[in-house]
Amino acid sequence: MKPVLRTLPQLLRLVALTALLGAGVAHAEDYSDITQLLKTGKAAEALVKADQRLAATPRDPQLRFLRGVAQADSGKQGEAITTFTKLTEEYPELPEPYNNLAVLYANQNQLDKARTALEMAIRTNPSYATAHENLGDIYAKLASQAYNKALQLDANSANSVKPKLALIRELFSADAASKSGRPAAAAPAPAAVVATQRPAPAAAAPAPAAPTPAPAAAAAPAPAATPAAAAPAAAPAPAPVAASDASTQAVTAAVQAWAAAWAAKDMKAYLGAYDKSFDPPGNQNRSAWEKEREARIVGKSKISVKLSDIAVSVQGDKATARFRQAYSADALNVTSRKTLDLVNSNGRWAIVRESTGG
Repeated sequence: MKPVLRTLPQLLRLVALTALLGAGVAHAEDYSDITQLLKTGKAAEALVKADQRLAATPRDPQLRFLRGVAQADSGKQGEAITTFTKLTEEYPELPEPYNNLAVLYANQNQLDKARTALEMAIRTNPSYATAHENLGDIYAKLASQAYNKALQLDANSANSVKPKLALIRELFSADAASKSGRPAAAAPAPAAVVATQRPAPAAAAPAPAAPTPAPAAAAAPAPAATPAAAAPAAAPAPAPVAASDASTQAVTAAVQAWAAAWAAKDMKAYLGAYDKSFDPPGNQNRSAWEKEREARIVGKSKISVKLSDIAVSVQGDKATARFRQAYSADALNVTSRKTLDLVNSNGRWAIVRESTGG
């Protein structure tokens, strides 16, 4: 385990966002300038610049996010909490504002609120490593408080263990984009589009190895039965290739149908793409998860889901599909990596696990 006996300000660090917001394309230079001011400790200047830019584009999520970071760094904790809370309300798909709320709540020793915010971040993105790490620190702090209270220790000892939490500082990371090789996200498409990708052909079965000759005299003629014996071994080779190719195509079609149903806000088809054994994120039960998904999907005026770089692996009745997902809904535009685990249930591929990132 990593040590936790440090104060919070010593352990704040920059981390890269796993999703790029399309709104950042037009103001990338502004974001870069504000981010640089924050990195060099000029929080007050960063806040002034963010406010100036927001006067022209008051709903820009990235500028609002950077403004919240600048408020936090300037000691305006209450204002920063308000900024990040509004972002979670308007953009519940993003885990970073939840994470930053947790940091601010932890600074005020409101650990239950910090825990709830981190659980929401993980529910939004189960693969969000920063939130998992921070939640572990919160649990450690809560455990320390409970232990100290049980032993009736004094207040100084009870506060000796400080959580180390990471404050996300960037909603747009040029480094992340360049390393992933993906371009900045474009404006939302006017209608739902699902990219078509031909599944990679399965590797051909290797040809049977030639029989090793017996250690007889080199001049001995080959037995007449050798050619006939080798022929049957090559005959079954095409069958596994065809079966694998068909399974890959079926899984790819199931993933594309899931994305199309999501974009069309067809809740019956969308929820039907998930197997009855699907494990919802965040310790939700299936009914609560379905209600939450319906509220998020049906409430959008327009949704577009584009899939690309689909890679499918199949092992028997289990499959994994990895791809890049470009999601846009109303003013939000997010590109991320996603993984779906599927099972073949009665001839139909259905989702049993869903994760973002990786």
